[in-house]
Amino acid sequence: MATFEHAPKTMQLAARPAFAVRVVNTISNTYRAWKNRREFYRLGEMSDAELADIGLTRADLHVVVDLSFGADPTRRLGSIARARTEASVEELARRVG
Repeated sequence: MATFEHAPKTMQLAARPAFAVRVVNTISNTYRAWKNRREFYRLGEMSDAELADIGLTRADLHVVVDLSFGADPTRRLGSIARARTEASVEELARRVG
């Protein structure tokens, strides 16, 4: 048997694990998005003072609520909080300098 006769069978065997990995990753990402959405909605139950403690405002929650289901709202909120923290640190540095 020539090598090219084994190639289609080998390619099919290699494709099965890749397909399984994609399916598992899709399920995992969907579960993570669902779980993060639940956590996001719990943030809405916090007071404004509690949100300020973690670097967020109620307006930030309103911005992120319109993201699609596949988008991770907690990631977006994290980037908003980091940007706000970096801006306040730079402002403090300007005042001192």
